[in-house]
Amino acid sequence: MLLPGHAPAREVDDSYTIGQRFAQYRDKFPGIAWPAVTWKAGQSVLFDRPYKNTGTRDLHIDVFRPSAGANRQGILLVHGGGWRAGAKTHFYALANLLAQRGYTVFLPEFRLSVEAAYPAGMIDIGDALAWTRAHAAEFDVDPARIAVGGASSGGQMASLLAYAGPSGLFGSGTERTAAALIDLDGVLDFTTPQALQFENAAGEASPAARWLGGSYEHAAARWKDASAASHVGAQSPPTLIVSSGIPRFTEGKTTVLAALERHGIAHRFFAFENAPHDFWLFEPWLPRVAEQIDGFLKTLEPARGSAPE
Repeated sequence: MLLPGHAPAREVDDSYTIGQRFAQYRDKFPGIAWPAVTWKAGQSVLFDRPYKNTGTRDLHIDVFRPSAGANRQGILLVHGGGWRAGAKTHFYALANLLAQRGYTVFLPEFRLSVEAAYPAGMIDIGDALAWTRAHAAEFDVDPARIAVGGASSGGQMASLLAYAGPSGLFGSGTERTAAALIDLDGVLDFTTPQALQFENAAGEASPAARWLGGSYEHAAARWKDASAASHVGAQSPPTLIVSSGIPRFTEGKTTVLAALERHGIAHRFFAFENAPHDFWLFEPWLPRVAEQIDGFLKTLEPARGSAPE
């Protein structure tokens, strides 16, 4: 029985959890540990703010607010889970560390492939970015200083939004422009031989195929369209790519970094050694991820205020 105002039941894939990954990695990575989330005085979190209605249900966003010393920068983080699973809660530990460094962090819910195929989820995160920009003053954030980022499939989505969003592919371009991109082990090109070896291995049953509405053999144009590397150009934002060191998860980075270099756009690539794919979830890698993000975004600030030589 549905209560008044409740949306109809929908399929949810809960196969990707932090506990499942910890059990998988525990014996492979000595020293791996659950992160201890501690709070500083003055921090606050706003849970489940509705930012959009899909026609059948509301989508929500969590906002991690810093204490005194906020830097007026926002970061929208898109969770991973093979485009069909995962949750915004997976970013709570990283969002907390970034908030302690002065950032306001936005964690959106979006439609996964078990509910709606591409480009629905992309439109959702584009709308989440637009909502964040529209509400920037409410959170004491400069709307021109909101970065987008994500991890694994969320990194792929964030990269695609950062590079293709301004063109209007997923909604009004002006509202979907990011100040910077942070890609944590997210594939940048679905169509390279290495990417296809993994992302298309199971044909129509591959997570990417389920999201994109067909295998590469049946939807090649869509696979290319959904590749961030197809859209990188002169208007692309400064980019940080953080890698586990496992090449398959950042396929396309060579093309992307070369294009950014050619256009004089700030970029940085950092790779861990002997790290799991989900490095942002666990100690000892989690604090270093926050350091990399903070360090990169800080390098962009002098460029904005400096006078031409």
